[in-house]
Amino acid sequence: ESIGSRRSFNRSRRWEVRGQKSEVRSQRSEVRGRKSEVGSQRSEVRGQRSEVGSQKGECVVSQPRIRVLVGKPGLDGHDRGAKVIARALRDAGMEVIYSGLHQTPEQIVEAAIQEDVDVIGLSILSGAQMTIFPRIKALLKEQNSEDILLIGGGTIPDEDIEVLIQSGDAEALFTPGTPTGDIVAWIKKRLGVDLPPYEHA
Repeated sequence: ESIGSRRSFNRSRRWEVRGQKSEVRSQRSEVRGRKSEVGSQRSEVRGQRSEVGSQKGECVVSQPRIRVLVGKPGLDGHDRGAKVIARALRDAGMEVIYSGLHQTPEQIVEAAIQEDVDVIGLSILSGAQMTIFPRIKALLKEQNSEDILLIGGGTIPDEDIEVLIQSGDAEALFTPGTPTGDIVAWIKKRLGVDLPPYEHA
């Protein structure tokens, strides 16, 4: 085999190798381009998420949510009515914390302050309203939390309602049969918060 043939063969191999390297570089550039495109898409998605988050933040500022603690004080073990009220308030756009059964006035006030609520709503069927409402009102005053509205409902005689309202131990009292929409409307009006219209029956 001649030297000239070997040189020609070597040149051909070099050109082939260079061609392969060029193709690899081209593929790498294509991959980089795809990565850049993916990165651009991710940035766009982040921007959209940021815009949505900003819009959500604006909604939170412009539409504050009322926070309500629904409490069941004393030995009364019937909470169906309290749960109905709690659900109605949630449906109206409020945040509701349910205390559970057999709570003492001290436990209810402590929970209300910890949860930073706007309203305490008591459900009383035990007949202890003339003791419980004044006690909770006194505890709120001791904790400098008289700005929390105290309302309630249950089987409360009209004469007791009149005394509790006049003494300031309750802001509002609702008897059985009161439409839940009336309770929602009272809270919204008293706090001056414009929530979406209430549609629950």
